[in-house]
Amino acid sequence: MTPAPAREEPEDADGAAHVADLMPMLRRIVAARVGQHPAAEDIVQETLLRVLTAEDRIEPGMLEPYAITTVRNVIATMWRKQDRDARNQHRVHDPSEPEDAEELVVASEEQSAISVALSRLADRERQILLAHEVSGRATQSLADETGSTAGAVAAQLKRTRARMRVEYVLALEGVEPPTDRCRPVLLALSSADRRRQREVDAPRHLLECEVCARLSEPLMGRGPVRTDEIHVPIGADPDIVAARQAARELASRAGFTGTDLTMLATAVSEVARNIVRFASSGEVSIELLDRPRAGIRVVARDTGPGIGDLDRALEDGFSTYNGLGLGLPGSRRLMDEFDITSEPGQGTTVSMTKWIDRKG
Repeated sequence: MTPAPAREEPEDADGAAHVADLMPMLRRIVAARVGQHPAAEDIVQETLLRVLTAEDRIEPGMLEPYAITTVRNVIATMWRKQDRDARNQHRVHDPSEPEDAEELVVASEEQSAISVALSRLADRERQILLAHEVSGRATQSLADETGSTAGAVAAQLKRTRARMRVEYVLALEGVEPPTDRCRPVLLALSSADRRRQREVDAPRHLLECEVCARLSEPLMGRGPVRTDEIHVPIGADPDIVAARQAARELASRAGFTGTDLTMLATAVSEVARNIVRFASSGEVSIELLDRPRAGIRVVARDTGPGIGDLDRALEDGFSTYNGLGLGLPGSRRLMDEFDITSEPGQGTTVSMTKWIDRKG
């Protein structure tokens, strides 16, 4: 007997509801850091307001790391203000105290971070950036001087700005990347280079590295708003529904209809369900494709225990849980292209693609 399908959430659930789902997590973080402080709930509300304000600039999969970073910053700002007020209480009525003392301190910290970031650039990068940004030199003028082209100089400036943003954030936060993978990932995010992000497997790294997950928020906030790719964090059954809805939305936009749309959504449900059952947490990304033709690429990543026997896991009918009974082999049949990699203790990545059949 076929199990009854899980009840789905309304297809038109809005972003505000998704942000509101962050409140229990935010309250736990605030309680752990400030206890019963009278401003505790104000901190939660301030964080939610900032997340809502920036939501259209944040990749869906990055919403939770952004919220965690934001609430920590709000708390840190409150403690700094209280400490500064306590140290300067005796000066409250001192007319010689500048009114913009706080702004001067912040500006000093930012200027110091800029200086550090500049020092970490290569000499040629720094010279061209300063000539363009400070001295106002045009790209064509710089190209003539270096024997290059205006387009090549513009491309170099774009790469240098992306690197500068990474080094600035690292200096401002006062942290060093914990692994050799961190800088390449942060640079790919800063430059909004999708191809490079796939090459360095940025989504998986952000799942594994807390530092980069936190630092990615200000870097991604400077990038273009993405409308052709959705990242859905997976940790519980409702996330399976969210991933399926995201796949339907993008697939409908690409032109999928009828049976193809159903098969795609079912395959996404199955790989998302695998993450919930076997890895506890992970991410599903759904991306619109237009080359070599229109289609949808789905990548499901997790940092779980991995699959010990891939061949057996891909056998028809193999299932270790009471799901829809399709599992990985069913997902492979439903899609046009399917690939899976898994290592014990390193997690699993499933990549699937479905192309639109334009015949007729």
